[in-house]
Amino acid sequence: MFIAIGIFVFLLAGIRIINEYERGVVFRLGRIIGAKTAGLTYIIPLIDRMSKVDMRTIALDVPPQDVITHDNVTLKVNAVVYFKVVDPNRAVVEVENYLLATSKLSQTTLRSVLGQVDLDTLLASRDTINQRLQSILAQQTEAWGVSVSLVEVKQVDLPVEMQRAMARQAEAERERRAKVIAAEGELQASEKLSAAAKVMEVNPSSLQLRYLQTLREMSSENASTIIIPFPMEFLRGFGNKS
Repeated sequence: MFIAIGIFVFLLAGIRIINEYERGVVFRLGRIIGAKTAGLTYIIPLIDRMSKVDMRTIALDVPPQDVITHDNVTLKVNAVVYFKVVDPNRAVVEVENYLLATSKLSQTTLRSVLGQVDLDTLLASRDTINQRLQSILAQQTEAWGVSVSLVEVKQVDLPVEMQRAMARQAEAERERRAKVIAAEGELQASEKLSAAAKVMEVNPSSLQLRYLQTLREMSSENASTIIIPFPMEFLRGFGNKS
């Protein structure tokens, strides 16, 4: 009776359930025999050993790293790495802990790549840097059965002095653009005035009409007293009739 119960319990000990997103890597007497798929499976107790591997995409946060850029600017940069296991056998056999190994490799690669670029490139060409990081990590982790699909540099923390210098630079750039726009406006206005002067020179009556228009505009304002010199040329027509 006890022997039958013992055999039954021994057989039950070999039952394993594998989730849809997992694979079970089975070792028999220390040798790998393959990976079990999702569902109910059975291993021989005391002879077989199973290691479950999560096949879902993992979002790994890379902690902030102290980085010195190519132009000697000290930064703190963090990132996120998206990867998944594509070969569970290699993920178990080729590396002790693929999660820890991918995390450490991401940190060193982040410092190495960002140390080769200057600050302006880091801020302006982040997509290019992300692709470069992804390519390097994918090549290194391929031997572990891990595929890196995406790397994103999340945050770049600048020193306070650098933030102030960049703010002054941005303000100076805005002032420069404002002066350029004002100068272009003055140039266009002078060109229009020069063209108007040429028209008035050819047709003097247009100057008189402009003068009368100016008087009308001044009279519409709430001024107390306005003294306007009247050109004597306007009275020549009256003098000839007498």
